[in-house]
Amino acid sequence: MLSREELKIRVENMNKECEGKAACLRWAILRQALLPRHSSDDQSATATQRISRKTNHGFSLIPKHTVDKHQNSKDATVCYTLPINGSPKLFLTQRMDGGADLSDFEISNGYNVDNTGLVCQWPSEDILAYFCLSHADMFRSKTVIELGSGYGLAGLVIAATTEASQIVISDGNPQLVDYIQHNIEANSDAFGDTNVKSMMLHWDQDDTSNIQNTFDVIVASDCTFFKEFHKGLACTVKLLLKRAETSEALFFSPKRGDSLDKFLDEIEKIGLKFSVTENYNTEVWTQHQRFMNGDMSWPGYEKDHCYPLLLRVTL
Repeated sequence: MLSREELKIRVENMNKECEGKAACLRWAILRQALLPRHSSDDQSATATQRISRKTNHGFSLIPKHTVDKHQNSKDATVCYTLPINGSPKLFLTQRMDGGADLSDFEISNGYNVDNTGLVCQWPSEDILAYFCLSHADMFRSKTVIELGSGYGLAGLVIAATTEASQIVISDGNPQLVDYIQHNIEANSDAFGDTNVKSMMLHWDQDDTSNIQNTFDVIVASDCTFFKEFHKGLACTVKLLLKRAETSEALFFSPKRGDSLDKFLDEIEKIGLKFSVTENYNTEVWTQHQRFMNGDMSWPGYEKDHCYPLLLRVTL
């Protein structure tokens, strides 16, 4: 076990190593937690506040409860009860709140991926899963991939309820891919004839020839936050979509300042089309309006950072 002083030194060294990389702001958050704050840190503090929006709140569209906290582990098994009669329950192993440690940051830095998928289930993932559950027909007999899947809730919902022919649940973080594979195996009885698999997929991956022009539908939630990943993500969408008029990518993402707009700029640059919808589901919109009007069940709710817009991308 590292002493606090050794940990401070290690974090300082890693901050220097990751400077200029996507992980730098995340290391700055950790540094603020471990080191005394100095006036020279003001700019860094302002930057990290923009990305430190971890939440345990959400729209609660898919009820869940913890059924098992794993002994001697940071993990727990969470049961998701899908709100449609006849739908199976899904059991996902995921990190408990506060379960991150220093090794998680080392891994995300080493693979140049963000660590947010390990932190919690973000509200956009809940909405994506609910949308897929409510629009099962659009996935029937289709090949589907989820990008930046976290623990894989939306992909597992598609696999369990839509009769898709295939669903690939992917992430660029190898730790999360391990969780996804475990969750696929734990829920395999719910998938019927749908072929379900996990995949390690980085959006800047050089060789995607084995999956180019493969998917009828791409889904993703909260994947447009980090601007340094925008170009790679846009190119990945163009590479993976089947060359067909009916192929499309569905993103659920809050605006978060100009982050979503910057991603849309990249979408346009590579010749893809898009539409953005604000009110796409009555239940989601009703809850959003309630939070905007001061419902304190979600303290600190802000439309710009919390309410996901629906982005549809086509060829």
